[in-house]
Amino acid sequence: MVWQRLDAFLTLMRPRRQPLALLIDGLVIALCWNITYLFRLGFDRWLSARPAYDPLVMLGLVALYLLIFWGLGVPRGMWRFSGFGEAKRLAAGCFAAGLVGAVIVLMAQLTKVPRAVLALHPVVALMGLCTVRIGYRMLYEHMRSRMAGGDVESRRALVLGAGEAARLLLAGLQHQGYLIVGLLDDDPAKQHARIGGVPVLGPLNRLARHVEQQGITHLIVAMPSLRLPDRRRLIEQAAQTGLPVLTVPSAEELREGSQVSRVREIEPEDLLGREPVQLDEGGISECLNGKTVLVTGAGGSIGSELCRQVAHYGPSRLVLYELSEFALYSIEQELTIHFPHLTLVRLIGDVKNPEHLRRTFAAWRPQVVFHAAAYKHVPLMEEDNTWAALQNNTLGTWRAAMAAAEAGVERFVLISTDKAVNPTNVMGATKRAAEMVVSHMAAQGHATRFMAVRFGNVLGSSGSVIPKFKEQIARGGPVTVTHPQITRYFMTIPEAARLVIQAAAMGEGGQVFVLDMGEPVRIADLAQDLIRLSGRTLDEIPIVFTGLRPGEKLYEELLADADTSIATPIARLRVARLNHLQLDADLPAQLQLACSLVSDHEVRQWLRRIVPEYHAST
Repeated sequence: MVWQRLDAFLTLMRPRRQPLALLIDGLVIALCWNITYLFRLGFDRWLSARPAYDPLVMLGLVALYLLIFWGLGVPRGMWRFSGFGEAKRLAAGCFAAGLVGAVIVLMAQLTKVPRAVLALHPVVALMGLCTVRIGYRMLYEHMRSRMAGGDVESRRALVLGAGEAARLLLAGLQHQGYLIVGLLDDDPAKQHARIGGVPVLGPLNRLARHVEQQGITHLIVAMPSLRLPDRRRLIEQAAQTGLPVLTVPSAEELREGSQVSRVREIEPEDLLGREPVQLDEGGISECLNGKTVLVTGAGGSIGSELCRQVAHYGPSRLVLYELSEFALYSIEQELTIHFPHLTLVRLIGDVKNPEHLRRTFAAWRPQVVFHAAAYKHVPLMEEDNTWAALQNNTLGTWRAAMAAAEAGVERFVLISTDKAVNPTNVMGATKRAAEMVVSHMAAQGHATRFMAVRFGNVLGSSGSVIPKFKEQIARGGPVTVTHPQITRYFMTIPEAARLVIQAAAMGEGGQVFVLDMGEPVRIADLAQDLIRLSGRTLDEIPIVFTGLRPGEKLYEELLADADTSIATPIARLRVARLNHLQLDADLPAQLQLACSLVSDHEVRQWLRRIVPEYHAST
């Protein structure tokens, strides 16, 4: 087809774009010199009336124009994107060259060159140069629309990977406004082959060269089965080009039903995720299958994912306990669609209400309880909401644990946080006190096995930095980070939820499980990655450092300095040996006292007494 041949020719010429642009501009300037003579002298005299030295004057002017154009960066412009900015540069170049050229000709007393020609030539040259660029852009856009089968300018994409996923991807993308220029793959057997009519251009290490030569606008990573570290390196290499980077669904997403052709933006999970951990599926199934499971905070980020994961193991009934009506409705609708045969009990409930908790546990007799209801936003809990944090995080845990013990629940799992370690804020201190409540309940001889699971930030959870960064980038910036050196542990929500369920299945009671969160991530680096992957630069979307917020640490810990942990049969799941479990015998009395506290000052004093390692930040 003629349009494909023309596109191939233009692609072949693209590495020599700048010298070709200068050559064409020089020819246009020379042509416009002759057109100006024709306009000034007419057909009869436009050749005969010229002086003998006119060809040398014309060549000198062409050289002068091109020299000024080079200084103004005109050859670096891409004609297919020519607009008002390009026209301004051309106008400046033409009038500067015309003025300097006219002065030189007059000073050299080359009087036989008509002054009208010297005056008109810059205008005619500007018209000619703009006409050439407009014509090229019209031809290019028409070629693109004919090749894409529509009138919309297509996006030129380069696919990284030439395997089965890439083959399936090509069929779906052609109808989504993408023009697949080529594929890159390191497999020598695939070099110079064609997949679905699209050539494999070379190995992945030539990415930057092909991006420039082919005029690429988007990159698509099509290697879902690649190991996560290798996938992360490939995405980072793609981000270095400054182009928007998309990806096909991961292997896990494909197993869950996603289509290869549904490309999506790069998510933080693609950069920070780890290889899936092998779980004791038999033990988890024995713990949950055919059981009644209750999840508090069922509509939250962690609670909703726990509900999804639990539903896979076939409980007889799933009780959704949630204070927010909208959050409860959302998770109920999702579970109804994906698990139509699962019996759901949807309850508006507040863990601060002990009577409602008792009635709920007595009515539905849950055998496994995941306690995910919590206030977790550090600055919000630090200022003016200290009482609310104590009531919900600590006393809510105590009331839910008491209701579970009275109802004979088999297992009660508290979702805790790394902020409970050496806490410097109210949120962390209230969660540490909640861990102590669970440990105390486990020591009272109840049939219920009480345990806690402690982990760091989960990617994409409500209140986390990831959604905030994405919103700021979409608004055009700036992206705000509290401190250049602040670090956090990150884990994907599904990964955290699976390990919580595994801890519930293997816990014997009284344990605090610690999830292996991998290496801490510098938040400023994460912000830079998200900006680059959106196809923007730090000049376009700057990062602004705002200072640490009340109660915020530079880094988080999963264990206190005096604590150690022991391994379990499950990778990334360890049991903490806590050094601060000598609980006061009057803890119940202290909890009763906490119920009567009113002021934030009283709450802070109570937390310092119950949690000795709590030291509020200044």
